[in-house]
Amino acid sequence: MTTTAILDPQPTAALPIARTRSLLLSGRIVVGGGILAAMLLVCLLSLIWTANPLSNFYYDAQHANESLTPPRAQPLWLLFGTTKLGQSLLGQCLIGGVISLTIGVAAAAISIILGVGVGIVAGYRGGWVDSLLMRIVDVLYALPYILMVILFKIALEPLLNGLKMSGHPLLNPQTANLVVLFLSIGLVSWLTMARVIRGQVLSLRSLPFIEAARAAGVPQWRIFLRHLLPNLVGPITVYATLAVPSAILQESFLSFLGIGIQKPLPTWGSLASDGLPLSLTPVGPCWWPLVFPCTLLAVTLLALNFVGDGLRDAFDPKRESAKI
Repeated sequence: MTTTAILDPQPTAALPIARTRSLLLSGRIVVGGGILAAMLLVCLLSLIWTANPLSNFYYDAQHANESLTPPRAQPLWLLFGTTKLGQSLLGQCLIGGVISLTIGVAAAAISIILGVGVGIVAGYRGGWVDSLLMRIVDVLYALPYILMVILFKIALEPLLNGLKMSGHPLLNPQTANLVVLFLSIGLVSWLTMARVIRGQVLSLRSLPFIEAARAAGVPQWRIFLRHLLPNLVGPITVYATLAVPSAILQESFLSFLGIGIQKPLPTWGSLASDGLPLSLTPVGPCWWPLVFPCTLLAVTLLALNFVGDGLRDAFDPKRESAKI
């Protein structure tokens, strides 16, 4: 056995091809990925109309004579009906999808970066470093999630308000609120990731190829980049696909409570919050302001979980691929 074979546990050329084939043959990944791709494409293309103040699809365009109009096929901007202010619910759902997905991806990225960094350091260094980092994680786990998000939101708002006073064109109130929200969600969502990566690193660092790399005098940074990270791609990828729907759901819950994205920007959570009282009125209940945002949110979360389950099955050889 050569030294290269001991130090480099990279898979053979046939394994990535087989894994790619298994991904393409996974029903969950194909269905979930197709739904996500279609949803994302429609939302991004709709920015042309939903961000144009001259368009009927504009998310804040109000038509007093079209208040709470039921859904109808023509004209197209009334396909989902209107809100109580006469705004196109279709336009609001599309721009809300862009905002919800943006917050989900950004918050998940922050939680992955923090979780992977803390997990690798704690698992590889061990000793008092591991104990200190894990006790910090335990303390943060014990705090109520909503309380932590609110505290981060309160702490970050003065900082962004100070930057906004500098006159930067991108730091308007809506952008600042968006940044505060995904930072708040991301900064409290990395705890599970840190524990998962720490457990993976603890199991990897005792394997022969890591011991051989240390014995051969391979630098620590090269062990991280060459040997640890490639073997952590699977868990990180799976967690990323599961962290995005979790962040979207958390943003929707916060917006439903009124502490998320502020008006006039809509999200699926805030639209559902606005539509709930209208659907519960005993006189002339309006179902569409609640049903359409909740349906889009549920379909997106289900598709993301499908993709996450499919990736978990593909990266874990001990599990049989789930089929639908």
